[in-house]
Amino acid sequence: MSFLYEYDDGGRAAAGFKGSAGDCGVRAAAIATEQPYYKVYEWINEIAQAEQPIRGKRSNARTGIFRKTLNTFMEEQGFLWTPTMGIGTGCTVHLTPHELPGGRIVARVSKHFVAVVDGVVHDTYDPTRDGTRCVYGYWKKEA
Repeated sequence: MSFLYEYDDGGRAAAGFKGSAGDCGVRAAAIATEQPYYKVYEWINEIAQAEQPIRGKRSNARTGIFRKTLNTFMEEQGFLWTPTMGIGTGCTVHLTPHELPGGRIVARVSKHFVAVVDGVVHDTYDPTRDGTRCVYGYWKKEA
């Protein structure tokens, strides 16, 4: 059973942003935290400027962010990281509704961050790979 999918740009177009971008982390965070896209975009860039570059690069809300940057933002919003995969463990959790918790989460998958709200993927495309996509971990709001 794969997730239901709903097209959702996280408020990007409504905020006046145009063109394509590598902003999946910002979109997913805006959807999961229910914050305006432009506000999350600005916060992510502020966090990125305070961080040390990784391999000579900094996170950028438009072109892509590192997990470390998103982790800082999500923790500031009261979300807790739950790892679902470790070195040598293989894939134990897939992007399917019966393997992830309900509520509002941001899942980290290969080269992508995706918002999931009560079993429905919210993204600009369906990243589930028919339920075979491995989840490295997810952020969920602490109760």
